[in-house]
Amino acid sequence: MTTEGPRAAGPRTAGPRPCRPPATPGVRPPAGPPGSALTGASDAYRRWGLDRPLARPPAPPDVKPALGRSGPQQWGLPPIVRRVPTDRRVVFVTIDDGIEKDPRFVEQARELGLPFTGFLTDNVIGTHYDYFDQLRLLGNPMENHTLTHPSLAGMAYDDQVREICGQRDILWHRFGQQPKLFRPPFGEYDDTTLRAASFCGVRTVVLWRAEMETHGLAYRSGDHLLPGDIVLAHFRGPEQLEGQSMTEWITGLVRAIQAQGFTIGRLEDYV
Repeated sequence: MTTEGPRAAGPRTAGPRPCRPPATPGVRPPAGPPGSALTGASDAYRRWGLDRPLARPPAPPDVKPALGRSGPQQWGLPPIVRRVPTDRRVVFVTIDDGIEKDPRFVEQARELGLPFTGFLTDNVIGTHYDYFDQLRLLGNPMENHTLTHPSLAGMAYDDQVREICGQRDILWHRFGQQPKLFRPPFGEYDDTTLRAASFCGVRTVVLWRAEMETHGLAYRSGDHLLPGDIVLAHFRGPEQLEGQSMTEWITGLVRAIQAQGFTIGRLEDYV
């Protein structure tokens, strides 16, 4: 992940606020009309370089699976998840930061019915939250990735609260709903991070088991996807992707997922 721009001080908060009712439904309906963010246009996959449409994910579980922590469980701290407990042939795409704001990706996400979760960092987004609101209105939640993308492990508690609660407040102001998922930059955290995240209203800390790199998927262990894997990607463009556009890169990610017999689900339906 990259950390562009100067470190900006975020607003201090006296304590967690009660969550407002979400501005958009929290759970996708089971079906959608052709061309919607759920089904995708019938032939849109060809336009984006796929061999077949993205298969509809299985219905979400009636009860979300229990999530454990890495290491000893401490009461009141959010669980940490790299992989969702499921035997369904579904994985979850997450896209971080917000450096690239390619308008064609909005078209791609809409036409393919691509579900994903964004984790946004304020200092690379600047005044362009309207771009990410377009993606959110397609049904793709926008969650918390701090104000300035520091490595949180080892930072003082107040500084971690400023980073996490500060971005929470911006997302709340911009989108009218409080983020409940949090991804620590670089995947680095300590128990202070978990205490700060809990204070800021975080329900789950989301890491990953596979990452989309410039030349394909890389795995934290093994050499293939597993059911329930969380996959990390980034909002990146040609400068970061050796000349590839973001839409070409996302097409490569979707093809890799399909080639292994998986489809893509909505993370918030499971965590």
